[in-house]
Amino acid sequence: MFETLSDRLTSVFSSLRAKGRLSDADIDATAREIRIALLEADVALPVVKAFVAQVKERARGAEVSQALNPAQQVVKIVNDELIGILGGETRRLRLAKTPPTVIMLAGLQGAGKTTLAGKLARWLREQGHVPMLVAADLQRPNAVTQLQVVGERAGVAVYAPEPGNGTGDPIEVARTSIDEAKRLQHDIVIIDTAGRLGIDQEMMKQAADIRDAVRPDEVLFVVDAMIGQDAVTTAQAFMEGVGFDGVVLTKLDGDARGGAALSVRHITGRPIMFASTGEKLDDFDAFHPDRMASRILDMGDILTLIEQAQKTFDEEQAAKMAGKLTSGETFTLEDFLEQMMMVQKMGPIKNLLGMMPGMGQMRDQIDSIDDRDLDRIAAIIRSMTPAERQDPKIINGSRRARIAAGSGVTVSAVNNLVTRFFDAQKMMKRMAGGMGIPGMPGGRGKASKAQKKAKKGRRVSGDPRKAALGKASSAEEPEQPKPGGVLGNLGGKLPPGVELPPGFDPSKLRLPGQK
Repeated sequence: MFETLSDRLTSVFSSLRAKGRLSDADIDATAREIRIALLEADVALPVVKAFVAQVKERARGAEVSQALNPAQQVVKIVNDELIGILGGETRRLRLAKTPPTVIMLAGLQGAGKTTLAGKLARWLREQGHVPMLVAADLQRPNAVTQLQVVGERAGVAVYAPEPGNGTGDPIEVARTSIDEAKRLQHDIVIIDTAGRLGIDQEMMKQAADIRDAVRPDEVLFVVDAMIGQDAVTTAQAFMEGVGFDGVVLTKLDGDARGGAALSVRHITGRPIMFASTGEKLDDFDAFHPDRMASRILDMGDILTLIEQAQKTFDEEQAAKMAGKLTSGETFTLEDFLEQMMMVQKMGPIKNLLGMMPGMGQMRDQIDSIDDRDLDRIAAIIRSMTPAERQDPKIINGSRRARIAAGSGVTVSAVNNLVTRFFDAQKMMKRMAGGMGIPGMPGGRGKASKAQKKAKKGRRVSGDPRKAALGKASSAEEPEQPKPGGVLGNLGGKLPPGVELPPGFDPSKLRLPGQK
C-alpha cells in the first residue's frame, strides 16, 4: 500500500547522500519533495502541513548541522516524525479487571467488520484467551450466518440468538451476551454491530444504544484503508456520534495510496491498534508504529519477520537441523523439503522478502516471484523414492524421466533441481567445515610459529648443482646431537687438568639460569 510513498521518499534521501553539509536551500527542497510525496499518498492536508513543519524545524537544528552524516540524520528525523504521526507506541488492549472484557466493533458497511471480528477472536485465542463472538448485526442479509462461519473457522464460540436479516433487537442481543459469556466462562466478548453504506442518524443511534447497554471496555472503529480521505471524514463522524478508543485498519494489502493510515491517528487523536493485511484469518496483527514507519522508509521490518519465524518454526526441528549442519552430516532432499515447507507456513515469499531492508529497490524482481514454484519443487521431491531423497546421486536418466512424469514437470526441471541441490549441499558442507575460517566450528586453526618453522625446513638453493651437493652432504653426514648442560656451555670440552669423578654424567648438570 505504501509503495508509492516509499519510492518517493527513498529517491529524496538518495539525493542527499552526496552532500557533506545541508544548506537551507537543500532543506527547503527536501521538505517540498516530502510534501508532494505525502499529498500523492492521499494524506490529509493538515497532517502534511504539521509533518513538514516539524521536519524542517528539526532539520535546521543542531542535530543535523553537527552530524557526521546529515543525510542519515534527516532520514532519522523523518522516521521519528512518521512514528509520531502513526501513534508513537504500540497500544495494547485494556482488559477488564473482572471478566468478561467487552470489545465493540463499529464502522461502515463494507469495511470488513465481520471478518475482522473472526480475525481478532482467533488472535486473542492464540494469546491464551477464550473469546466469544456476538452477532449484533441484524440488518445486513446473512450477516449472522457469515459470523457463524467465520467463528467456526477461527475456532471460537458465536452467540447468535436471532436469525437477523432485518429481524430481532440488536441491543437486547448485546445485553444478554454478557450474561451468556459469564455463564460459559468466556473472558472476552466481541460484539459485531451493523453498518451502513453511509453515515446516518439511525446507525449512530443504534451504535450509541449498544454502547450504553454493554458499557464496553474498548470501542474499536474499523476503517477501510483503501477509501482515502473518506476514512478521515467517517472517523470524525463516528468520533462525534459514538466515540471510540482505537482504530483498526483493514485491507492494508490493497493497492491504494495509504493516506488513511497516516491521517486517522492525527485527526482523531485515537491510536491505530490493529491492522489486517489479507483475506486469511491469520493475516492480522497488532499495529506497531515504529515498524510501519520502517517499512515506509524501506528499512525493513526484521522484528515482525522474527516473530513470524518463532510462531511457525518448530524449535525441536530447528535445533535438530542446526545440529546436523554443525556436525557435518549430509544435507538431504528430505531436509530441504522440510525446511521449504516451514518457510511456506510463514506466508507468501513476496511478503517475507518485503520485510528485508532495501528490498524496495528490488520490487520488480520480488513481484516476479511465484509461490507456485515452491509447490512444483515439493511435487518433484515427493515423486522421488526415500532412497533417492537420501542420495540424489543415484538418480539416473530413467529415474529422472519417472520423477518428471510423476510430478507433472519436464525432465529439465528435475535436472535443474538436482543440480541446484548439489550446489546447496556443497555450501552446507562448507558451512559445517567452518568455511575454512580459523576459529569457526570445524575450521582450520592458525598454525603456530614452531609449526611454520618445522614446515619451512632447510633452505634449498636455486642453483640445481648446489641443491644436489646440499642433499648429498646431508645424506652422508648425519647431524650429531649437541651436548647439553655444562659441556654444552663449554663447547663440549673440559678445561685442561680437570677430571670428572667415575659415573658422573655432566650432561645432566644444569647451572643456575639454564633451562
